Amino acid sequence: MRGRLAVVGLGPGDVRWLTPEAEAAVAGADALFGYGPYLDRAPVREGQSRHPSDNRQEGQRACAALERAAAGKNVALVCGGDPGVFAMAATVCEQIDSGPAVWRALDVEIVPGITAMLAVAARVGAPLGHDFCALSLSDNLKPWSVIERRLDAAAQAGFVIALYNPISKARQWQLAAAFDRLRHYLPATTPIVFGRAVGRADEKIAVMTLQAADPSGADMASLVIVGTAETRLVSRPGQAPLVYTPRSATA
Repeated sequence: MRGRLAVVGLGPGDVRWLTPEAEAAVAGADALFGYGPYLDRAPVREGQSRHPSDNRQEGQRACAALERAAAGKNVALVCGGDPGVFAMAATVCEQIDSGPAVWRALDVEIVPGITAMLAVAARVGAPLGHDFCALSLSDNLKPWSVIERRLDAAAQAGFVIALYNPISKARQWQLAAAFDRLRHYLPATTPIVFGRAVGRADEKIAVMTLQAADPSGADMASLVIVGTAETRLVSRPGQAPLVYTPRSATA
């Protein structure tokens, strides 16, 4: 029996954002693998084995899931958001690329999910309404100099920037450094959206200007959206403002 591996995006956290396809892939698996807190969000089915692992064990996690699938099992490897956005899909592909030939014969499916930047953007309006990019501020897998060049290029090109992994216990300074760098290219009034734990009970959304942006408002559960010179705020009586980036752009 040929095994199967589904790499499943669970979305940002709210069960309403778990797609029917993702729910079916998780329910139909013999074994579930994933980072512990994400695995805890996956619905429980009797008789299904669950294999949690630590956040920085992506390669080992992917290999363990592939080995179980190669043994003829139906396996789901879960992650938050979308598996192809700073998550496990690329890691699985990398392991298949360098791993044993039997892994290439597996049925592998990438099951998309709603990623954090889409969920945070929807909470405030349409800040991603024009061209945008996603950039991780983690320098675990790339040097900070590469992140600096990409920040410069994105800001100068006029992209809205979704910043993943903006801060962590081991990386306290990167977000402040990123804001300082962006201030060279963007107006002080550029809208900044902080989205924390979107879709969960402790969700917090804040909108401020680049001039006033405080890195201490972010943590490991946060995503930050940096607008452009064209991004606008629409004030509304008694309600939070709408944040949007027009679909048209000036030369």
